[in-house]
Amino acid sequence: MSTSQPSSGAHALKPVLSTLQLWGIAVGLVISGEYFGWSFGWASAGTLGFTVTALFIAAMYTTFIFSFTELTTAIPHAGGPFAYSKRAFGPTGGYLAGAATLVEFVFAPPAIALAIGAYLNVQFPSLDPKLAALGAYLVFMTLNIVGVQIAATFELFITIIAIFELLVFIGVVSPGFSMANFTKGGWSGQDDFSWAAIPGMFAAIPFAIWFFLAIEGVAMAAEEAKDPKRSIPIAYITGILTLVVLAVGVMVFAGGAGDWTKLANINDPLPQAMKLIVGENSGWLHMLVWLGLFGLVASFHGIILGYSRQIYALSREAFLPSYFAKVHPRFKTPHRAILAGGVVGIAAIYSDSLITIGGQSLTANIVTMSVFGAILMYILSMLSLFKLRSTEPGMARPFRAPLYPFFPAFALFGALVCMATMIYYNPLIFGLFVGFLVLGYVYFKMTGQQRADAMPQGMSAPAAK
Repeated sequence: MSTSQPSSGAHALKPVLSTLQLWGIAVGLVISGEYFGWSFGWASAGTLGFTVTALFIAAMYTTFIFSFTELTTAIPHAGGPFAYSKRAFGPTGGYLAGAATLVEFVFAPPAIALAIGAYLNVQFPSLDPKLAALGAYLVFMTLNIVGVQIAATFELFITIIAIFELLVFIGVVSPGFSMANFTKGGWSGQDDFSWAAIPGMFAAIPFAIWFFLAIEGVAMAAEEAKDPKRSIPIAYITGILTLVVLAVGVMVFAGGAGDWTKLANINDPLPQAMKLIVGENSGWLHMLVWLGLFGLVASFHGIILGYSRQIYALSREAFLPSYFAKVHPRFKTPHRAILAGGVVGIAAIYSDSLITIGGQSLTANIVTMSVFGAILMYILSMLSLFKLRSTEPGMARPFRAPLYPFFPAFALFGALVCMATMIYYNPLIFGLFVGFLVLGYVYFKMTGQQRADAMPQGMSAPAAK
């Protein structure tokens, strides 16, 4: 059997996911971004500066999702962006998009796992956060292997609980909320805006992206959706609107709870913000720590699903070793791909000397690496949309990007601004990112004949016309 065959046997996925489950995946993939990660942006931009940055990123993501949905419904493929860029720009385009998506989805989980460890450490100070992160990997890789239907149902359940908990957080801190707290030193430490605040706002871009990072992972569940042409647009659009509302609410109420500078550069800003209002011994605080884990788990669990489908799709088309394209004979899940991504993530957790560079924490640098992959993927996806509109105008498009070409153009512009800014402020992490791409490209060139040999039997997305 060809490594690129998606339809049957050892390489087959089962279409079992409903619209509600896809919405749960869309929100669940991202919702940990409401619990941690974003507050690192306050360190450079302040609360008000970061709000401006976050609103720009929210607009970029909203226009991106409305545009990306056109690609997802027209080409429902487990590889997601890999398949779109491959169709638009050929194998090299597919490689770049696939590698970028892989970096995004493989490096996001270790950051979330470390946050899970930090939350548990609040309750159990003697527990090593890295050991807890390792345990999280083992538990949720196993759950993902057991079956996508079980995994998606679990994802929906914990996502709903995570949303409820964010609303509880807002309700508990609201009596102590003060806009004066939120605005004090809100422009990079200054009370009033000045041009000197702008560099900090640009430097905070990766952490604003963390509010929404990975929502595009729904595309990688497209082959497992019962009715992708109908359900994916609903899941995407309702998902991004849900996340924008939650992001704004959490950020504003956390910043208004007290001295927001104590919440920058930590992995558990919400429990610490609540502590400023209710004290260290409140039952509300303990509830937030325990239920707050649901938000982190929802994203962690969902992104494992996402990275495994990306590894699976790339392996199926001989962009990675075909070994990882094997589907479990009983559970019909890409178990080898799930384990492979876990090995890389666990290695990242224990690679302090490599990843703790540039004066930032391990978590902040892992977040930044993941964001580099995401932004490159966003750029390639929007370019693919424009290219396919030109070269394949007759392609069936169940959902068409509204306000074309303005929405995809704004999303592309925003992504280019983000990429340029991130390179400027994170040259060392960018160097590592480019290093990963170069190593992958060497493998890509070395295996060209293998893909050519597989092509006559392959059933992958067709190349661009």
